[in-house]
Amino acid sequence: MYTLPNKLKLFAIIFMVVGALGMIAGFLTAPSSTAEVKEMMAAHGDGHGDGHAEEASGHGENHGEANAHGAEDAHGGEEAHLEHVLHQMQNRPWSALYIASFFFFMISLGVLAFYGIQHVAQAGWSPILFRVMEGITAYLPWASGIILILLLLSTMHVNHIFHWMDPDLVNPESDHYDKLIAGKSGWLNSTGFMIRAVIYLLGWNLYRHFSRKWMLNHDDATDNRWFKKNFKLTAGFLVFFIYTESMMSWDWIMSFDPHWFSTLFGWYVFAGMMVCGITVIALVTIVLKSQGYLKDVNDSHIHDLAKFMFAFSIFWTYLWFSQFMLIWYANIPEEVTYFVTRIEDYNLPFFGMVAMNFVFPLLLLMNSDYKRVNWFVVMAGIVILLGHYIDVFNMVMPATVGTSWFIGLPEIGSLLFFFGLFVFVVFTALTKAPLVPKRHPFMKESKHFHY
Repeated sequence: MYTLPNKLKLFAIIFMVVGALGMIAGFLTAPSSTAEVKEMMAAHGDGHGDGHAEEASGHGENHGEANAHGAEDAHGGEEAHLEHVLHQMQNRPWSALYIASFFFFMISLGVLAFYGIQHVAQAGWSPILFRVMEGITAYLPWASGIILILLLLSTMHVNHIFHWMDPDLVNPESDHYDKLIAGKSGWLNSTGFMIRAVIYLLGWNLYRHFSRKWMLNHDDATDNRWFKKNFKLTAGFLVFFIYTESMMSWDWIMSFDPHWFSTLFGWYVFAGMMVCGITVIALVTIVLKSQGYLKDVNDSHIHDLAKFMFAFSIFWTYLWFSQFMLIWYANIPEEVTYFVTRIEDYNLPFFGMVAMNFVFPLLLLMNSDYKRVNWFVVMAGIVILLGHYIDVFNMVMPATVGTSWFIGLPEIGSLLFFFGLFVFVVFTALTKAPLVPKRHPFMKESKHFHY
């Protein structure tokens, strides 16, 4: 049985506390009025709005009443701009919270999918790692609860990160009526949005609960009936997962840009989810090995995990380039705007995450020998995880925060909090059952696996 080291527990708690303080500070420092926004812009040397106001005022004095109306229009335009920036800045802590919570959620969900694939494929190399995978998926119920609360708060208009939830956009009598969003209201409506979220989360968590329960039952059974039941359940789960994962990506990520869509988006999110999940399996396995556990895990197991990290990194890059190239080359305004805003306003994180998610894995993990070196796999894994966090950042922030983005207290605090929570939940779950399944049909093959 695994025993959670006190140092690791303390480490996780410290991260959670520091992260929570950072998140709270992020919410408290967000501006609450356009006057505060104007002061902040002035403090940063942005006198753009004031210059326009003074110019309009001068024209009014020199050219009479007609240009006085122009001054009023300029003033109204400035107020509208300040109001827009205010909404962006108020969205920032919520967006940072959402990005970090979704990132660790997708890790646990990716591991659950990989775990299911190993069961259905009846893979011989991986059963020795099943308890590690089950430990990581123990975070899924926690992540599901947090995500559900954040989505519910959005539908209650506590925050405004989902732009399409504004009722004025689908009201034909409103000045803000948006014909395109109104046309999608059959899918993009708060009621359907929450019902689908509950179905996704319930289905995934029910599979996780029963699969874990039946595999623990199998340890003490005298036949393989629990193993066979789990095989059938997993086959059904994977069909459910591949549909709901795509719909989840449309609802929870793509709908931040409700005017834009991509038929590859569900696969794109899936690829990032899988590479992050497999990377975390490798990192947790290496940590446990360093603490003297999982003695039957050998270099070949680490090699295979690193091979999957490499493969899904290439698959992710293929999907990223396919999506980007086709949209950029076609140059259709309503499609290409998605990438134009990211290239212009998020140039460094946009292209930086491509280097981290493709160039680094390609260079670090292409060589078969390097896949067996633990510290090399750890180094590559850290880069991959940071790169995919930035990928989620790029998918969310441009639509919710726009040009007002920054890496500061909300972003760092949220990342630290959820990292600490993830580590605490996962390693606590690993203490609840033996780290190696007792009588899995392929356990002998897994212990003696060699590539």
